[in-house]
Amino acid sequence: MIAKISSILLTGVAVIAVSGTFALREFSHASAQPKAVAEIPVVPVSVETVSPADVRVWSEFSGRLNAVDYTEIRPEVSGRIMDVRFKDGQTVRAGDVLFIIDPRPLEATLAKAEANLASAQTNAGFAQTELDRATMLVKSQAIAQRLYDERANAKRVADAAVQAAEAEVLAAKVDIDHAYVKAPITGRVSRPEITLGNLVQSGPNAPILTSIVSNDGIYADFEVDEQTYLQAVRDGADTEAKEHRIPVQLSVQGDEGRAYKGTLYSFDNRINNTSGTIRARARFDNRDGSLIPGMFVSVKLGSAMKSDALLIPERAVGNDQNKKFVFVVTNDSKAAYREIALGEQVGGKRIVSSGLHPGDRIIVDGLQHVMPDVKVRAIEDAAPSSEKQSQNSKN
Repeated sequence: MIAKISSILLTGVAVIAVSGTFALREFSHASAQPKAVAEIPVVPVSVETVSPADVRVWSEFSGRLNAVDYTEIRPEVSGRIMDVRFKDGQTVRAGDVLFIIDPRPLEATLAKAEANLASAQTNAGFAQTELDRATMLVKSQAIAQRLYDERANAKRVADAAVQAAEAEVLAAKVDIDHAYVKAPITGRVSRPEITLGNLVQSGPNAPILTSIVSNDGIYADFEVDEQTYLQAVRDGADTEAKEHRIPVQLSVQGDEGRAYKGTLYSFDNRINNTSGTIRARARFDNRDGSLIPGMFVSVKLGSAMKSDALLIPERAVGNDQNKKFVFVVTNDSKAAYREIALGEQVGGKRIVSSGLHPGDRIIVDGLQHVMPDVKVRAIEDAAPSSEKQSQNSKN
């Protein structure tokens, strides 16, 4: 029995020994095999090569439209309105009759003034005859010098009476002309504020009959900050003639797709101490009448001169708290973090003030898969050429 147990134990020991030897061989074989290293994939990205471009910097401001000419029509004579000769919103020309104020009382005044003039002229003629007679008699000393002086004075009084009568006639004719209320300028007329049959009074408190705004161009008034005025305008437009050549663009809220082109008309003569801005005025053609005084508009003011600048697409710019950055592809095809400073926006791109140099290749697509020192496969972006053509057409 004891011999049988010993035989079983010896058999178990032999099995364990064999198993250990096999396991040791497998471990040694596994250790001898080289470990497979996980390769980091190369990230495909779109890049754009930064190059200087001749651009004009645009600054945007808010403004209001005002008519080049605007006039309020008020009565210059008193009377009853007999006729209204225009429709609401009609385009009228300078000299067109808009209202007729009853001219009959004024015509009667004119007739009276003309009668007074005729009487004064008759008296002046008689005074002249008396003076001529006195002149002949005084030479022969047939009359006293005093009588001659009286007749000479009477002639002067009669002449003055003629001049006064002529002035009354002229005033009466002017009043009759004012009874036919005319448009002083060409433009679009408002509605009649006082209608047919109403009495109106002339004078300082005369009511407004209607108003007219000119349609020969329109002004856009806006405020320009001092920094823009000094850098973008004054540095390159030191004369009034150069100021008038500064380009301006205008767009209306709700119709941003349509841009109206104009030129700078004037700057004010001083900077406002409170706001730090200077008033500016641009002029635009308004032949189709689509721009109406009082509209709130967006005005873009171009710099006086074009300059070289580095432009990059907005989509290439990343945000790191309050910092702006891009990824640049290095010579060994790795992504490198580069902090930049941005300037104005030009045609959907941004001017780079610092941080980049001509020839740098920046990543414009695939930023979400890029980290510093990651291996990348750069593919030139096809968009820049079309964007540059669009940019050139805008400038």
